[in-house]
Amino acid sequence: MYQFNDQLTKTTTQFADVAANVNRLALENAQKAFGLQLATIEQNTAAAFAFWGELTNVRDFDGLKEVLPKGAQIARATTERSMGTMQEVIANTVKTNEAIGSLAKGQFEAATAEAKAQVENVTKAASKAAK
Repeated sequence: MYQFNDQLTKTTTQFADVAANVNRLALENAQKAFGLQLATIEQNTAAAFAFWGELTNVRDFDGLKEVLPKGAQIARATTERSMGTMQEVIANTVKTNEAIGSLAKGQFEAATAEAKAQVENVTKAASKAAK
């Protein structure tokens, strides 16, 4: 009975350690993603307000013709920056999921090896008792 309790305690501790590592990895990934997205929003907002500042100084149609290409360029840069950030966030998430998967795989392999060892021990004990 005590052997079962010890095994259950050990398995539960291992599971808790793996769960804590999974949570840590997921939280780090969320922090990175939030930081990247916040920095991108900050850059995009600064570029937009700078353009609006230039646009408010336009007084005639010729001035508008000069400013509009800058607006298109800013919109393009903003879109590219946002897409780059999204790709980086996705890449980080994939790496995090791979790390979580390897932790889970290691946990399952360890549990399987331990279960096989227990079965072998019980089988040996049963065969000795049968003799």
